[in-house]
Amino acid sequence: MCHKETVRRAIGGAVLLLALTGLAPAQTTNWRRVGTSAVDLLLASPATGPVDRVWFSDGGGTLYARTRSGRVFETSDYEIWMPSQNVVEPALQPAPPVVRIPENSASVMSSGFGQVYGLGRQLFRSEDGGRSWANLTAFKTESVIGFGQRSVAVSPANQGQIVVANDFGVWRSLDGGLSWVGLNELLPNLWIKRILATPRGVAGTRVEIEGMGAMELPPGGSVWQPVDDRTSAGDALRLRTYSERANVLVSAYGKSEKTVYVGTADGRILISRDDGVTFAATATGRASGPVERIFVDPTRPEVALAALGGPNLPHVLRTFNAGQFWDELDSNLPNAPARAVTGERAAGAVYVATDQGVFWAQMDLDNADTPNVNWVSLSGRLPPGTGASDVRLDAAGIQLYAAVEGYGVYATAAPHRQRNLRLVNAADFSTRAAAPGSLVSVIGGRVTSARGGNLDYPVLAAADDASQIQVPFDAVGPNVMLALVTGNGNVRLGMQVQPVSPAIFVGLDGTPILQDAETGLLLDARKAAHPGTRLLVSATGLGKVTPAWPTGLAARVDNPPAVAAKIRAFVNGAPVPVTRATLAGGFIGFYAIEVQLPAINNSGPAELYITADGVESNRVQFQIEQ
Repeated sequence: MCHKETVRRAIGGAVLLLALTGLAPAQTTNWRRVGTSAVDLLLASPATGPVDRVWFSDGGGTLYARTRSGRVFETSDYEIWMPSQNVVEPALQPAPPVVRIPENSASVMSSGFGQVYGLGRQLFRSEDGGRSWANLTAFKTESVIGFGQRSVAVSPANQGQIVVANDFGVWRSLDGGLSWVGLNELLPNLWIKRILATPRGVAGTRVEIEGMGAMELPPGGSVWQPVDDRTSAGDALRLRTYSERANVLVSAYGKSEKTVYVGTADGRILISRDDGVTFAATATGRASGPVERIFVDPTRPEVALAALGGPNLPHVLRTFNAGQFWDELDSNLPNAPARAVTGERAAGAVYVATDQGVFWAQMDLDNADTPNVNWVSLSGRLPPGTGASDVRLDAAGIQLYAAVEGYGVYATAAPHRQRNLRLVNAADFSTRAAAPGSLVSVIGGRVTSARGGNLDYPVLAAADDASQIQVPFDAVGPNVMLALVTGNGNVRLGMQVQPVSPAIFVGLDGTPILQDAETGLLLDARKAAHPGTRLLVSATGLGKVTPAWPTGLAARVDNPPAVAAKIRAFVNGAPVPVTRATLAGGFIGFYAIEVQLPAINNSGPAELYITADGVESNRVQFQIEQ
């Protein structure tokens, strides 16, 4: 395959990705699932949350599982789980008498085939009434399916098919317990307490999972993995510290600069203006709590929101004057416990996670004038009958993330973005500075023309809620005031411009636009790079080129202009050769960088970043395999 065709395919993939994600209409709430509901705990297969019981239908064609939450799911293909409707759970049979149990506190049950199973930390089977036991799940001192066996079911059609429920999900053996596989990747049984972070750099989405701690979904991955994230431990320490200083049991806190709000289990909210040293009561009216979450505006600490659980109103409170009084914002919100709340003051947007789903409302967060709040449900395309435990906006305020009971994390374009124009880097959706020749996305509206510093900024793509423009190659900074003509009138936005501001293109989940330069194949979780090959990196923000090239014109395919800045690339912190850095032929605002991987590389995840005249790009992750 020729080099030009490789470049076309690489940039074509990037353009398609942007068209599908960055410019998606915000009028419809099109949720996308972020990973599965399974975690990688180095067991026989991915695991999930606790399951209390499993059983087969009379003929063995359907398997049922009751999760710790009490919900029952069924599967006929041992992959797709569906909620069961009006299923009758079979009565528990009396435990058969045995000579001895296999381990302390183990329970026993009959399989119906003359065998007895013992359920403890491991799974055991006896053929002789409990005189001797075979351990079916042990590997050295560990269990290949995790500990805490709760239930076992043997297929009535095949005694060699065994299914076990334990503290780590559902597990199946087709050979009488010699080998095991999990049935957990699509079982909606992952209980996420909080969303700790949205994708940024090489870090993916991070969450805190009930009973498991911090987990991360690597960019492009589908299964959650344990990660060393000290957010939860830090929050727990702060809760203890604030409880001691305020002399109350603190259930939630929010902090901005030196202003700290703390909430209690009975609905009280206290405030500190000295970084949590001393606290004073605020007027929360009839709130009875518990206070589940507090959001504080990062730029104006006087503005805060609180989510309250419990059966009684109110469930959402707002203050704009540091707690002198709190407004009740429930209005048409269902009378259901609220678990989390977040907002964006500049856009006047509030999002709340409740036991009846995710809702949002537009309101003034700066003033006392509070009209009848109109809450709009965002749960129409989420799994039916589910609540939400958390909501969070990404750093740019573009994407909304929600933790859905059992199902994991979902993301969608934040509805408020159509009402508040903002500029972000088109490559990584960050607020990093622009550079001559780079691409910038205007989030929130259709732009018909743009001008700044007596220069026209070409509009390359436009949709009702987002547009893309190119920064002129002649633009100079450090600050430019952009005059935008939109469907809702003229808007002025400030923008930083630096000589270079490199950024590697990534999707909303952090997956970078990288390709094998020889084959043109995209690299992702299923396609890894190999030592000694060349990578094609799609980027923007590399600045001026030689020979000079007109703004708004697609670069020529043959001998495209070269980047004037010195480009370097680093894999796992070590420099690697850059064989080419040019404008991408046939496209506007895109740059193509060829990177040569060393002939010897360790297999596994690798970190890549580039520099332009010493300025670093975002860091992205890809896989290397021998």
